[in-house]
Amino acid sequence: MNAKTHQLHRLGQRLWLDNISREILLDGTLSRYIAELSVTGLTSNPTIFEKAIGKGSLYDRAIADLARRGQSGEELFFSLAIEDLRQAADLFRPIHDATHGIDGWVSLEVSPLLAYDTAKSIEAAAHLHAAGARANLFIKIPGTQAGIPAIEESIFAGVPINVTLLFSREQYVAAAEAYMRGIERRIAAGLDPKVESVASLFVSRWDVAVKEKLAQQHRNRLGIAVAMRTYKAYCDLLGSARWQKLAQAGAHVQRLLWASTGTKDPAAPDTLYIDALAAPDTINTMPDKTLQAFAEHGTIDAPMPVDGGDAEAVIEQMRREGIDDAALAARLQREGAEAFSTSWGELLSRIKEKSSQSLLA
Repeated sequence: MNAKTHQLHRLGQRLWLDNISREILLDGTLSRYIAELSVTGLTSNPTIFEKAIGKGSLYDRAIADLARRGQSGEELFFSLAIEDLRQAADLFRPIHDATHGIDGWVSLEVSPLLAYDTAKSIEAAAHLHAAGARANLFIKIPGTQAGIPAIEESIFAGVPINVTLLFSREQYVAAAEAYMRGIERRIAAGLDPKVESVASLFVSRWDVAVKEKLAQQHRNRLGIAVAMRTYKAYCDLLGSARWQKLAQAGAHVQRLLWASTGTKDPAAPDTLYIDALAAPDTINTMPDKTLQAFAEHGTIDAPMPVDGGDAEAVIEQMRREGIDDAALAARLQREGAEAFSTSWGELLSRIKEKSSQSLLA
């Protein structure tokens, strides 16, 4: 077992892989990450699947078979994705069982075209979770204005949710409150309060967005500052009377998950967002390259401070540099949804192309 990744595990942070493909399932890569690098879960998104399915030929036979059965478009994609995620979920199931459902999860996102449709997001989440047929499958719903009520309703319905596309403390708090409302309603209805959830805060995209507006000494600091102030809000929530009441009733915490933690700036350390975001009771999901880099040369000086450290001072400095963090958070969420929709369109186009080729063969 790798000493550096195991150090994070001992700290109380869980390492998840931000990737899925049939290749890493077939060649043993994911199994090796679990055994050697302390990986205890996995996340996916439309861009990840677009890269996995769109390139190469590993999915061609499955696409051909499903096309001959009359499947196309989103239906065909979800058949492919669910097959992969079931296999991944089975690899993580021993971890899931050993942690009583807290860890060992995989994630599947609803269509990004539903980011602003509450009713259809609720329907899709229930359908995909049932179709996945795995206890350790999260359904991802974006924390948009329309997504927040969908998260509450899905939690109330007993669907485990990974809240995606969160970019600020305020967006996180809205997602956490939706989760708690869903649990409170379950308790009031006499239902089991144990419905798992994570809230995914995207970090590196902040620094990409402001890079050209800042002097060198201020670059690659904003994303970490936003994460630190969000971690303080998370710790404050866990200490609140409202949450303690739910915990005493048997609910599990909605853990904070760091997403978008691969370094985008070639001038910055390749483990920047892993080293800086080490914190108990959180998750860091990272691409293969970042995972391997941290296993090789990552460093952890100290866990994140529960009081937010210098986050507010850094953010205030950014404001003096002309950065409107509230407006940027809204823009980043909107652009994130648009980027996933673009990948979705490219993914479905590629599947259509491969389907047509197979039917002509």
